[in-house]
Amino acid sequence: METRTVLAAAGRGDQAAWDAIVAEYSSLLWSIARGFRLDRVDAADVVQLTWLRLVENIDRIADPDALPAWLATTVRRECLQLIRRTSRQRVVRQPDGVEPADPDPPVEHRVLLDERDAALWRMVGQLSDLCVRLLRVLMASPRPSYPAVSAALDMPVGSIGPTRQRCLRRLRELLAADDLFNGIHIGRDGGLS
Repeated sequence: METRTVLAAAGRGDQAAWDAIVAEYSSLLWSIARGFRLDRVDAADVVQLTWLRLVENIDRIADPDALPAWLATTVRRECLQLIRRTSRQRVVRQPDGVEPADPDPPVEHRVLLDERDAALWRMVGQLSDLCVRLLRVLMASPRPSYPAVSAALDMPVGSIGPTRQRCLRRLRELLAADDLFNGIHIGRDGGLS
């Protein structure tokens, strides 16, 4: 179904249409929120607020084909408002002797993957804020269109590709200097191999 039809059905209260919209765009919203380095709870709040804004404004969306850009802009604004309202340095401590429960049984392979992923995210954290936000948004599945990325990050469409290349080049340099990533390659699409 095309966006115009789904959006109109959602505006009439069709639950299946709402479910389709949420399924299609949730990962985009999450990637933008996490790109602002919000913790999981704050990111969830921002995503929920974005869906609420859509409910409140669904009849005002003039161009249904621009829904991804509208959602991206809205979640970005909600992130910025949250950051302005709260301190970015929030310390969350577990009580002494209490470890968070791990739902999966410990597996050596999973530990190694987690170690690699944590190291990779530390490397990503060394990139500029723009690079972090851009790479997170571009990792959304399905991959957002460049107009949606442009709206999410408030950057010109024509600068997305070159900026992405510079960010991935810098990440490759950081990884090359780290022994853990010796032999791991970042492809042009940003995937590890």
